Amino acid sequence: MKKLVFFIAALFTTYFAQAQEGIKLGIKAGANFTNVMGDGLDDAEYLFGFHGGLFADYGISEMISIRPELLYSLKGFKFEGEEDGEEATLKSRLSYIDVPILAHINAGGLFFELGPTLGFMVNDKNTIEIGGDEIDLDTEDGEGYKKFEFGYAAGIGYQMPAGLGIGLRYQGGITSINEDDDIKVRNSVFQLSLSYMFGGR
Repeated sequence: MKKLVFFIAALFTTYFAQAQEGIKLGIKAGANFTNVMGDGLDDAEYLFGFHGGLFADYGISEMISIRPELLYSLKGFKFEGEEDGEEATLKSRLSYIDVPILAHINAGGLFFELGPTLGFMVNDKNTIEIGGDEIDLDTEDGEGYKKFEFGYAAGIGYQMPAGLGIGLRYQGGITSINEDDDIKVRNSVFQLSLSYMFGGR
């Protein structure tokens, strides 16, 4: 009986040791080039934002790994026009906690990634700039926006043996972020990232 217990314990120890060896952790940060797409939004323009957070990389084979991420991401859009004869810019900045779960196909240092994303809006800020003065619009936090977003991401990048990496990704919304279901509004974000994987590639 004792031998059986030790044998099972040894199996579990070996399994968890191998699992831990297959998981690598990392950090990443970068720039967002962000807009929205949907009904009547042809005049919406891109804003610059940023993102940053953590990721884990679980190797399934030498070529394939699964990479969940936990990121803070500043998205949004802007409209430009006139107000009382002066140039005016309306900006909407949307703060999200994003959870991409991506499949990575690794070919040497080059990688391709694809998978679903979950987004949770935590804050929004709406401003209008007229004649060089920026005015906060008095709206309730999250008013008019849904708190949850489902989307997808696809990208390409390069990971160096020492752990440094660079990546370019497109993240698109599948579900509308607008509370009014009659008007579909979806996030559209290009991301350029720098990353570091602890322990190297």
